[in-house]
Amino acid sequence: MKKPSSKKPPKTPVHAIKPPLARQVRIIGGAWKRTPLAVLDSEGLRPTPDRVRETLFNWLTHLLDGNWSTIRCLDLFAGTGALGFEAASRGALEVTMIEHNTPAARQLETTKAKLDASQVRILRSDAVTWLSKARIEAGAAAVADSARFDLIFLDPPYQQGWLEKVLPLCQGLLAEHGLLYLESEFALQEDALPAWLGGWQLLRADKAGIVFYHLLKRQVHSA
Repeated sequence: MKKPSSKKPPKTPVHAIKPPLARQVRIIGGAWKRTPLAVLDSEGLRPTPDRVRETLFNWLTHLLDGNWSTIRCLDLFAGTGALGFEAASRGALEVTMIEHNTPAARQLETTKAKLDASQVRILRSDAVTWLSKARIEAGAAAVADSARFDLIFLDPPYQQGWLEKVLPLCQGLLAEHGLLYLESEFALQEDALPAWLGGWQLLRADKAGIVFYHLLKRQVHSA
């Protein structure tokens, strides 16, 4: 009887090992409808679920009377870009994406090139740093309301205190009648808003699983 070989089987070359398939989300509507967006396996990267985005953009389309052509968007903590690219797909005039994570920012650039999304601008920066600088520049230049953002997406990592830091900085960059989308791990109640939500009015709110999502606008006080 032939003895089994003592030789070890050859190792599979590293280049022959296929990387795990990336998770994907899809653009829901507009010119790039059904286009997949890669979701990197990165800590804290949590794309807004399709169901939530569908509800959100139904809200927005109703409030904007379907007119996206003049809307300037700011997508903070852009991540996969699901919110910003969705807005661009529907015809937003301009979308600025802020993302601090280097691999995520590179993926955003790849997606932008794939879509030929010339109206999208991607900046790698910490949200607080970028907002603070942008507020100073806007104040120094006395930026007209028409040059501010009409829509801000705010979907930071959960349980890290980002909302309290970032939301107050958004007020000076949002147009007078602009809208702000806020996603969190807890619900906001109209009659029990935290102190850091001072100056904001809750327009819409809903929940999907563990995701609580809200639409806000600035409180405008008449003279």
